[in-house]
Order: sequence, then C-alpha cells, then structure tokens
Amino acid sequence: MFWGGFKVQGKDQQAGERLLKEARLLEENGAAAVVLECVPDELAKIISRALSIPTIGIGAGKHCDGQVLVYHDLLQYGVDRLPKFAKGYGDFNTTAVDALASYIKEVKNNTFPDADHSFFDQR
Repeated sequence: MFWGGFKVQGKDQQAGERLLKEARLLEENGAAAVVLECVPDELAKIISRALSIPTIGIGAGKHCDGQVLVYHDLLQYGVDRLPKFAKGYGDFNTTAVDALASYIKEVKNNTFPDADHSFFDQR
C-alpha cells in the first residue's frame, strides 16, 4: 500500500486497479485524504473521481484535489537535479551563494556594516 521512491506507480491496468482498490479501502477505513505520488495523470483522475475524500498529488498530474511540491525542489535548494514531476520556481542555490559571497566581500572590505545599518549614540 505504501511504496516509495520516484518510481511510477500504476503503470499497467492491473497495478492501476490495485491502487484504486487500495485507495477505496483507505477511504472506507476512515482516511481523511489520500496522497498519490508518481501516478499517471489519467489514473490519478480516475482515483480522484472515485473517492469522496481529497486526493493530494505529487507527480500525479492536475486532476488531484490538491498538489504538493517539496520546497527543496520548488526552490532548487540543496538539490542538484529535480525529479521529472518537480518544477523549480527559483534557484536558491545560486542566489544563496551569491548573497553569501557579497556579504563576505563587504565585511572584508569594511563596507558592511555601514551607517545605514549601525546605531549611533544620540547623546
């Protein structure tokens, strides 16, 4: 029922029927939602329509009731490659390195902190 990794689940009809059956069992046993990870778009659509509880997709296409994208992937933070289903919305690695390099340079050059970033005695 719980598989891991970036391996596509439900690729053939038998595996898809098994996922649908298990999702229904989860619902029948009181689950509040089901997470569909690395599931083909059309299968996620079928499962989402078959359940009355929400489906949350991560690499399961647009037909789920909600979406998850790990912020490390979203920001490309600490990752050197993204899973196929992830979309990077920024490159934090480059931004962070550039920001840290600028800070170090300004401290070494004695340009930070400057008057705008210092407190002065008002006596």
